Amino acid sequence: MTQPFELPHFYLPYPARLNPHVDEARAHTSAWAREMGMLEGSGIWEQSDLDAHDYGLLCAYTHPECDGPALSLITDWYVWVFFFDDHFLETFKRSQDRSGGKAYLDRLPLFMPLDLSAPVPEPQNPVEAGLADLWTRTVPSMSAGWRRRFAEATEHLLNESMWELSNINEGRIANPVEYIEMRRKVGGAPWSAGLVEYARAEVPERIAGSRPLRVLMETFADAVHLRNDLFSYQREVEEEGELSNGVLVLETFFGCTTQQAADTVNDILSSRLHQFDHTALTEVPALALEKGLTPDEVRAVAAYAQGLQDWQAGGHEWHMRSSRYMNEGALKTSPLNGPTGLGTSAADVGALLAAAGTDRLRAYTYVPYQKVGPSLLPDFFMPFQVRLNADLDGARRRITPWAHSMGILQEGVWDEDKLAAYDLPLCSAGLDPDGTPEALDLSAQWLVWGTYGDDYYPMVFGHCRDLAAAKVCTARLSACMPVEGEEIPPPANAMERGLADLWRRTTATMTPDARRTMRAAVEVMTESWVWELSNQLQNRIPDPVDYLEMRRATFGSDLTMSLCRLGHGPAVPPEVYRSGPVRSLENAAIDYGMLINDVFSYQKEIEYEGEVHNLILVVQNFFGCDYPTGLGIVHDLMTQRMRQFQHVAAHEFPILYEDFGLSDEARAIMEGYVVELQNWLAGILNWHYGCRRYGAADLARRAHGFVPGQLPELPFGTTGTTRPTPFTAAL
Repeated sequence: MTQPFELPHFYLPYPARLNPHVDEARAHTSAWAREMGMLEGSGIWEQSDLDAHDYGLLCAYTHPECDGPALSLITDWYVWVFFFDDHFLETFKRSQDRSGGKAYLDRLPLFMPLDLSAPVPEPQNPVEAGLADLWTRTVPSMSAGWRRRFAEATEHLLNESMWELSNINEGRIANPVEYIEMRRKVGGAPWSAGLVEYARAEVPERIAGSRPLRVLMETFADAVHLRNDLFSYQREVEEEGELSNGVLVLETFFGCTTQQAADTVNDILSSRLHQFDHTALTEVPALALEKGLTPDEVRAVAAYAQGLQDWQAGGHEWHMRSSRYMNEGALKTSPLNGPTGLGTSAADVGALLAAAGTDRLRAYTYVPYQKVGPSLLPDFFMPFQVRLNADLDGARRRITPWAHSMGILQEGVWDEDKLAAYDLPLCSAGLDPDGTPEALDLSAQWLVWGTYGDDYYPMVFGHCRDLAAAKVCTARLSACMPVEGEEIPPPANAMERGLADLWRRTTATMTPDARRTMRAAVEVMTESWVWELSNQLQNRIPDPVDYLEMRRATFGSDLTMSLCRLGHGPAVPPEVYRSGPVRSLENAAIDYGMLINDVFSYQKEIEYEGEVHNLILVVQNFFGCDYPTGLGIVHDLMTQRMRQFQHVAAHEFPILYEDFGLSDEARAIMEGYVVELQNWLAGILNWHYGCRRYGAADLARRAHGFVPGQLPELPFGTTGTTRPTPFTAAL
């Protein structure tokens, strides 16, 4: 069969190595698979299938340093996960049996008890038998934290197979952002990262959830999955009718050829590997210093990172050799006409230099403050009508005294003119059209505080390049949000004073757990402001995937969702909010809202602020295209995200209600939540049209930075030597 496209040149910075225990693992796992019932008689595999796939070679490549017993155990895990994938395909995907697939998946977590003394059911098929055996052989040597994380990753891998099955039933191809998110779960690479910990070193629990460690895992996952999509396109799309493949997703989104889509997938793969390198070399060492990691903990993190690198290199070598994938002729020639043995797929020096010298460096060579002219506004797809709260004028009158009382208008960042021009009560009036005056005021004040902070960080800390002071400021903000009634330190500035006031009034009736969740939401936003500063100081345009995910944080998305859910009550179980459909709905809405902001603020950010955090600029940098083309791509993405929002609400939520057996009250709350998000979307767009923050005339009128005659002071001191001075970056 003719290959549908030519495999691209891969960015391969790490050489592959082969574990010397490969034959031991092959022999062991063959006997184990037969014992579990996965071979003759299973209807899925024969011995010849297992031999051809050669999972022993995969694991020997991806885990080159572990001993023989560990390699055999890891190989058993991979045999199990690939058997599951094929078993689910043959049993449920081909027949499109959703109800049977759900019942099948619902049983599997029962075989992964965190407490090994807990009873488990009698296995009914090879997948259950294999999972039960592997769990008891693996988890005794690992911590409770690792067990919890690995069980969660395994459940994601299993359960998101239902998302793929639903898409097949509907004949639906995902949009690029949705695909990356869901592929990360169903593709299994976070699960593979857990086995890297088993083979190399367990990540210290106290930093396992930090951004640097999360980014290492996610960039690893995305690169693994996108590489697999390239090699498996022919089998999945042409032979199996699969719709979850990154090449197909980009073919559909861009309306381009298969070869063009494959090349773009490879570009994204390379960008994710560059992000991995950047995080490992910059963010991880800084995290180690900030958290005071011990030498043993530092070594563990380094071993884990190297293990992920080994997996990337080894996984590529295996894809080049396994009969499971499209790789005809891949090993016959080298781009350098050089050796073609073990590890030499990483020897394409020309491709490596091109990637390092062009793609990577392009992100750091952007010239800021380019004149771009007024922001171009497309015809936004907005299917929802805006409704405004009747007390909008009252909220406008009341917001100025509150801002004065908090000190927001006395620090040189904002004055009454800016506050009035930004008209944040207009935004709140659209977000909460039926709210009481008190609720409207609280919403508007949160928006004022968040927008002020978003302006404050780059103006006060960015100009003097004082990242350390920004981190001090961020840590002090966390102290303004007590969970168990702790005393709040005396506020040092308007941000602390405003947050303490909002926190007290918003969380007065909350439980400690609810306060803890909301504090985490605020901290995600404030910490993301520091991430933006770090990129700004490096003059680094972010990787597209990292930008989209961090932009949700800088936009205050978690805080927005927490505030939306305040009145929902206990009728909706917490696990419903954590489910795939709800997160999919929320992320689609959030992405649309934040991209509205990127489109409107393009001139403000690019021409007046010298910003690098705008998706249109990120797209321009990634594709090497001009502003109108970048805007067109972003607008298309926005439209797809809105259509996904509608799709989830109309098609996935009814199934969600049935899956969780929700009561009529809970269903009504969730339907109301959809309406709240619809109001949020319409209100955000209406505010951008109605405020005076982004228009060309407004930007020209405020070409100064700080309010004339006022310069902010930092009562807790700065570490830099340069005091903030006026500059031509008006936010």
